[in-house]
Amino acid sequence: MKVAVLDIKGKETGRTVELADSIFGIEPNNHALYLDVKQYLANQRQGTHKSKERAEISGSTRKIKKQKGSGTARAGSIKSPLFKGGGRVFGPRPKDYSFKLNKSLKRLARKSALSLKVKEQNLIVLENFNFETPKTKNLIEVLKTFSLTDKKSMFVFGESNNNVYLASRNLTRTNVVSASSLNTYNLVNTNKLILIESALEEIEINLNK
Repeated sequence: MKVAVLDIKGKETGRTVELADSIFGIEPNNHALYLDVKQYLANQRQGTHKSKERAEISGSTRKIKKQKGSGTARAGSIKSPLFKGGGRVFGPRPKDYSFKLNKSLKRLARKSALSLKVKEQNLIVLENFNFETPKTKNLIEVLKTFSLTDKKSMFVFGESNNNVYLASRNLTRTNVVSASSLNTYNLVNTNKLILIESALEEIEINLNK
C-alpha cells in the first residue's frame, strides 16, 4: 500500500512510502483491541482505595446499653456500622487491577489499531521535521495546516524529538510519542494519526518480531 509523503505545509513532497500490509492492511481484531485497551486502563489504576472496617475503628468495645428493656434494637459496640463514625461493612481494600496479556495479542491489537486508522483514512505520513526552538505556536501552525486544532491528534517519531515534545505539552488534544512507546489506547483515542517518515521503519521492526 503506497501513501504520499507530505511536508508540514500540507503539500506533497513527490515521494511515496510503502506501508506493510501485514501491519497496516490487516482485518482489525476488535476483541484484541478491547483486551489491550482494558489492560492499559486497568494498569493506570492505583488500587490504593481503603476504608476502615469495624475492627480497625478507634473506640471503646464496651456494650453501650443493656441488651433488653430499652425499647430499641440491641447494640454491642459504638464501632458498629449502624452508628455514625462506625466501621464500613465490606469496604474497599487495596487491590492490584493489572493483568497480563500475551505479546502476540498486544502486537495484533496495535496492528489492528493502525489498520483501522488506514481504513478510516485517518493516517497521514509526514516527512521528518524539527523545530529550532520548542515553541507551541510552531506546532499550532502545523495543526492548523491539517485542520487539527479542535481534534485529537498524535505525532509518532522514530525516536524522541525533544523540541516537538516540549512544544506539545500545552496542547491538551495533541500527543507526541516515539514509535517504541506506541500503545493501542493512544492509537484508538486519537482522531488523526500523523506518522513521521522515520517512524515507519521502527514500527515495522517492533511489530514484526
